[in-house]
Amino acid sequence: MAGEVFAEKGVAAATGFEICRRAGVNTAAVNYYFGGMEGLYEAVLIEARGRLPNLETISAVVAENVEPRERLRAIVALAVGVLTGPMTRSWILRVLLREIVSPSPAFERLILAAEGIPKLRLFKTMIAEIMNLPEGHPAVAQGCISVLAPFQLMLIGERSILERAYPELSLDPADAPALIERMVTFALGGLAAVAEAENTSG
Repeated sequence: MAGEVFAEKGVAAATGFEICRRAGVNTAAVNYYFGGMEGLYEAVLIEARGRLPNLETISAVVAENVEPRERLRAIVALAVGVLTGPMTRSWILRVLLREIVSPSPAFERLILAAEGIPKLRLFKTMIAEIMNLPEGHPAVAQGCISVLAPFQLMLIGERSILERAYPELSLDPADAPALIERMVTFALGGLAAVAEAENTSG
């Protein structure tokens, strides 16, 4: 219940009274179990973070695939699994979206440092290998953003708006294999074109 309230109203507007009323518990429960609203919100963030593929899972995928393009395919498959699953209609992604748009004091510690930055480092290493460029090259950073951006749009975008804008875009589980192929093809094509230009000019 707490996750739903935070997703609907945000940290500033959510109240312990509303959360306890929806949960059917005594209003003292927030302070008793979590030490207050800040502690409850941190627990909700940890729960939301834990529903996404974690660093351990992504590291295992990377370790299982020697060839960087196959690593990319495996990571895309994980992301598409989230995109086409029930999580996109739950409170989880809406809470995380609010954190991205307007970070709370817990964002740096619980989201960015704990999972976000380590995941992005793994991703950057993989993209650099695919592009055959040093990890510190500006084109690698831009390549990372270009590959990640479509997933971020579909993960944090309001599903009803996406469906109205692109009614032909089906994100049902049955569509996952085709979506994986299209997104991998698009990503590899763009990375190859940019890498060729950079390696030729350099």
